[in-house]
Amino acid sequence: MGAGHAHQLYRPGDSPVHALPPHCKLAAVLAFVLVVVSTPREAVWAFGLYALLLAAVAALARVPAGYLLRRLLIEVPFVAFALLLPFVAQGERTDVLGAQLSVSGLWGAWNVLAKGTLGVAASVLLASTTELRALLLGLERLRLPPLLVQIATFMLRYGDVVTDELRRMSVARRSRGFEARGVRHWGVLAKTAGALFIRSYERGERVHLAMLSRGYTGSMPVIDDIAATRAQWAHAAALPAAALAVRLLGGTL
Repeated sequence: MGAGHAHQLYRPGDSPVHALPPHCKLAAVLAFVLVVVSTPREAVWAFGLYALLLAAVAALARVPAGYLLRRLLIEVPFVAFALLLPFVAQGERTDVLGAQLSVSGLWGAWNVLAKGTLGVAASVLLASTTELRALLLGLERLRLPPLLVQIATFMLRYGDVVTDELRRMSVARRSRGFEARGVRHWGVLAKTAGALFIRSYERGERVHLAMLSRGYTGSMPVIDDIAATRAQWAHAAALPAAALAVRLLGGTL
């Protein structure tokens, strides 16, 4: 439980974005997303400028475009939902490539795609430049309730333990010649899930006792707390400030 837990999205680097304290980046991403969400869907040009701002941050953080685009595939279910809106929404219809589509549905699909993609891209950039432990420390610095931070910490750390336990059980099944090929094997898989639950529960009890024996009293010690300077806050605020300027410009136009 004490080993490192680097996530797959994180890309080690020494860019100015990597160097910013985690709570500064968290606040900047949250402010940016709020600005994007509050932008009227009809301001199509504004969303293009938001995308250019994120592209500039990605270039500054040295995150390749291909890497970012591959991670955006996580929003495919939302894209599928958005593509259905023009066909199922009610109201005025318009002809698009021979198909009668709802005008309100087209705007709704654009709204979901534009804002969702920008939000996911901002989150991917945050995860690519910040380690998981640093993100949790950042949440604590932003005064998130300590109990929620601890739950998130244990979930992330214990997830690796459960995954490793499941991998060992899978290896044991295959070493005995078992391969799940149909419905008749679902019973074995169900028993595996039950055994995994019991093993995870027992492992959790042992981990808790080990923590108590080491002096755990309900709060985790902060080892490497990082305070942010005014300059770092100003650098982090550049992205949401630029987005807010675009938003205000769109309101005046």
